[in-house]
Amino acid sequence: MTQNRLLPPDEALAIVEQVVQRLPVEYVRLAEAAERVLAEPVVAPHDVPPFPAATMDGFAVIHDDASPWREVIGEVYAGQAGDLEVTPGTAVRIMTGAPVPRGADAVVPIERVELRDDHIIVRDVALRAGENIRPVGADVHAGDRVLPAGTVLGPAELGVLASLGVGTVAVVRRPRVSVLTTGDELVEPGEPLRPGQIWDSNRLVLAAAVQRAGAELVWAGRAPDTPEALRAVLEQRLAESDILLTTGGVSVGDRDFVRDVLGEIATVYFRRLFMKPGKPLHFATVGKCVVFGLPGNPVSALVGFDIFVRTAIRRMLGQEPARPQTVLVTLDQPVQTSDRIEYQRGIVWVGADGRLYGRNTGNQQSSRLASFVGANAYLVIPPREGPYAPGERVEAIVWGALRSAPPVP
Repeated sequence: MTQNRLLPPDEALAIVEQVVQRLPVEYVRLAEAAERVLAEPVVAPHDVPPFPAATMDGFAVIHDDASPWREVIGEVYAGQAGDLEVTPGTAVRIMTGAPVPRGADAVVPIERVELRDDHIIVRDVALRAGENIRPVGADVHAGDRVLPAGTVLGPAELGVLASLGVGTVAVVRRPRVSVLTTGDELVEPGEPLRPGQIWDSNRLVLAAAVQRAGAELVWAGRAPDTPEALRAVLEQRLAESDILLTTGGVSVGDRDFVRDVLGEIATVYFRRLFMKPGKPLHFATVGKCVVFGLPGNPVSALVGFDIFVRTAIRRMLGQEPARPQTVLVTLDQPVQTSDRIEYQRGIVWVGADGRLYGRNTGNQQSSRLASFVGANAYLVIPPREGPYAPGERVEAIVWGALRSAPPVP
């Protein structure tokens, strides 16, 4: 175990990836599958569309028919499967999405013909075979692998599955997550504060982060600041959770009881990280439940969630890559350094030259949640002597939409 040394973040992430495994498969109706993660690849069982279809309203004809005059022998609408057949000198009126009758190999738009009582005259235009017809398999061919495992089912993906006739889909069960905040100084937001108390922001921040990451929040609450009470709450929540998050109580103070209780009941893989913010961060397991002991400072807790807990959630959901991915950005301001790898809240945008640029959001104290406001990335700042200068490049973890212009100071 690597409990007592300062572990580099990449090394800690590798441990998380090794320990955490994908959760079981469950089957849900397609109508209930939005934002779920596919557990198995989807292979098209048939062609889409399964028949040649008109792509606009008009007349189904033979493209190289010698005469512009066509007798209209019937009509076909979407959803119909008639037995009409187009032969030289004939046409069938057809609507968008309707199956093209036998014999026809083009659809002439209605605005390109002259209408008569029982016939049409095709104006002097050249038609191509297949014009305005969507052929069999134009969207998907039978046997195509249309969606890989690990795909998040958004609107487009659900539409593809619906077009294949899929009614039930195999997805990975959502991780069940509990959030426990500790500290007698914490008060519910909206309640009055007594001297020495603060409002409990961590629980709300982490609960929202859990749900945004695609997990299921099963419980969020607080525990009294005693070892006995903390252990009782932990044991109850461990039994019903895949991931248990705690905040506070993981440093080296006399009343950091989370550290002590986890040491008694859990297998602890690491306790301290070579990063800022978030140096005291526990990763442990109790049975099948994964436990993250996050720091009490709000920014430290959220950074720890984004880097490590989100990785665990993605691993449980079978999403790859699980760990955060980085891009290179060019700094447009001086950036101070720390004695550890620092995850500074930053703003990344695309410059006029097409390159990515970044700057931090100002004061980076680990208690200042406002440093996240307007941020769309973490700037990953390695330790060194002296600040980074404008024009130097660093890695960034981008989680929000890229801007198209630098932020207004």
